[in-house]
Amino acid sequence: MGRKAAIIGGGVIGGGWAARFLLNGWDVAVFDPDPEAARKIGEVLANARRSLPGLYERALPPEGVLSYHSDLAEAVAGADWVQESVPERLDLKHGVLTRIMAAAPADAVIGSSTSGFKPSELNEKGARAIVAHPFNPVYLLPLVELVGASDQTAKAADILRTIGMFPLTLRKEIDAHIADRFLEAVWREALWLVKDGIATTEEIDEAIRMGFGLRWAQMGLFETYRIAGGEAGMRHFLAQFGPCLTWPWTKLMDVPDFNDALVDLIAGQSDAQSGHRSIRDLERLRDENLVGIMRALKRTGSGAGGVIRAHEQSLPLGGTGPDGLPVTLDIQVPTSFVDYNGHMNEARYMEVASRASDRFMAMVGADDAYIAGGFSYFTAENHIRYFAEIAIGDRVTVTTQALGGDGRKLHLLNRFWTGGETPAATVETLLLHVDLSTRRVVAPEGPVAERTAAYVAAHADHPRPDRIVLNQPRG
Repeated sequence: MGRKAAIIGGGVIGGGWAARFLLNGWDVAVFDPDPEAARKIGEVLANARRSLPGLYERALPPEGVLSYHSDLAEAVAGADWVQESVPERLDLKHGVLTRIMAAAPADAVIGSSTSGFKPSELNEKGARAIVAHPFNPVYLLPLVELVGASDQTAKAADILRTIGMFPLTLRKEIDAHIADRFLEAVWREALWLVKDGIATTEEIDEAIRMGFGLRWAQMGLFETYRIAGGEAGMRHFLAQFGPCLTWPWTKLMDVPDFNDALVDLIAGQSDAQSGHRSIRDLERLRDENLVGIMRALKRTGSGAGGVIRAHEQSLPLGGTGPDGLPVTLDIQVPTSFVDYNGHMNEARYMEVASRASDRFMAMVGADDAYIAGGFSYFTAENHIRYFAEIAIGDRVTVTTQALGGDGRKLHLLNRFWTGGETPAATVETLLLHVDLSTRRVVAPEGPVAERTAAYVAAHADHPRPDRIVLNQPRG
């Protein structure tokens, strides 16, 4: 039986939570009196379906069932997780949490998306909620700040990891938790820079996204400054830049009057900066950029990329495809894979085939440990055949057939399936087994040789392509 999450409040954050749970196989029940809630959440889900699976080379679980409810008690009934995401008013949260407590299962995690209130404040009326504070878009960004009773935050952390998130548990409660305290400091200084005419909203955004924002995405604050200290490390950095803390560089202890004039100034500059794009366009641009950055980070396991890599490894990969052959890759085409014509370009076909071949290598025992031991397979030739277009968002399941494995050579055919009765493309690959110490082609021995031979024999009765190009006798 599937797990159930109840989302109380279907705004930007609530909709993001709904998408994160739903796309990870949970049933999701939404309670929100807004008559537009279904439309708004539907639009968030459309963006999530377009972007989240593109982070992975394995398929996410089948989507759960989404339902909308006009009665809060009905929404939370049987829920394993209840997420309160109503507006930041303590009296409103108290009322909602009281109703949740009356109807939710006793063992359900009750999380609040609050960005500022502490658990002691949330639970003043007898609730047992914890802070589970995410970041927008919830369906892409992994961080969730957890604050509250240790048994509940530990249980919540275990659940969050199963849906690809990174739980950060605070050692003690504090207003605005950790991340928003940093954001508030930057926000205050930015308000002064705009008010004093030092920079516009666009210029401030450029300073972040062209510089330290890129560093922070992979290393955070302290690791970035450690590198800034050079070979002497953090101690040298602190000695060099510590005195700056006494200089009047910022106005963090002073706040400009938040009046209509300042609001008009900032809103006007923001309209000039981004008013030509709709909110949905900006969301899609944001999501596409985040997917590209996080996929790059996934390659090295840095920052959020490490979370995605670990979650991906927990997703099942295996079974057989439409042709009865083993599945070696299951991927949704991300936005970065398409060209100006809107379909996957040639380089990405090779990338997908390469990953499928790597998976097959691991299946016969030529995995990371084998390579570390001094042997591997090198690609000698490839041949691509295109039968149908593959577009952004398409799910591509790759099956691999061992056409031959005569000692030093491994001859594979990767078929790309997108839901039709015939493959959308094939990539024929010829690999050579290499001794990495001598860089010479040698025959594999032991389990690798045995498993390769077994696959070749098992696949011999499967239909072969109507035309084989590689590994043919030379005339």
